[in-house]
Amino acid sequence: MSAAVAAAAAAASSLSRCNGSTNSSSGSRTQSQHQHQLQALIPAACPPVLSRYESQKRRDWNTFGQYLKNHRPPLTLSRCSGAHVLEFLRYLDQFGKTKVHSEICPFFGHPHPPAACPCPLRQAWGSLDALIGRLRAAFEENGGQPETNPFGVRAVRLYLREVRDAQAKARGIAYEKRKRRKPQLESSVEGLTATNGSPDYGDV
Repeated sequence: MSAAVAAAAAAASSLSRCNGSTNSSSGSRTQSQHQHQLQALIPAACPPVLSRYESQKRRDWNTFGQYLKNHRPPLTLSRCSGAHVLEFLRYLDQFGKTKVHSEICPFFGHPHPPAACPCPLRQAWGSLDALIGRLRAAFEENGGQPETNPFGVRAVRLYLREVRDAQAKARGIAYEKRKRRKPQLESSVEGLTATNGSPDYGDV
């Protein structure tokens, strides 16, 4: 009799351990499912933070796309050429904030004019140059081929050079090639650049 009772107790104990193991395994699976659900929600709730350059490049690309839609007649990216890029750059001049003196202006070639004048505002050469660099990269990132990139054609490069030279002469600014600096000075300049960031073509 005692042997039968002992056997029944052992069987009950074994069954209890088995049930406990099953419950533990079920709990682990449930916890794992919750973790997967949370991990799936994290990317949607916290999108990757873009750098200032990437954010500006995206805004520039959207602005150019809107310009193509508003063009008469509307243009598609596949039909966009260097001539259309030049039209876009000239279109942006109306939003410029850089005073460019005409040759008949008494302040022509004066780096610090002492008074106001009626000369028009234009986009600064440095801002246009940075803009073209971002659009050139965005074009290829959005499926464009380097050999058909309208932002890298010779006509655009020549236009930027002409704008640079004309603005340098009109504003009395010499664009000289920078000399090689010592490493410690370069690191200081890079730190300042990282702090100040690149110019926004719409705020120059």
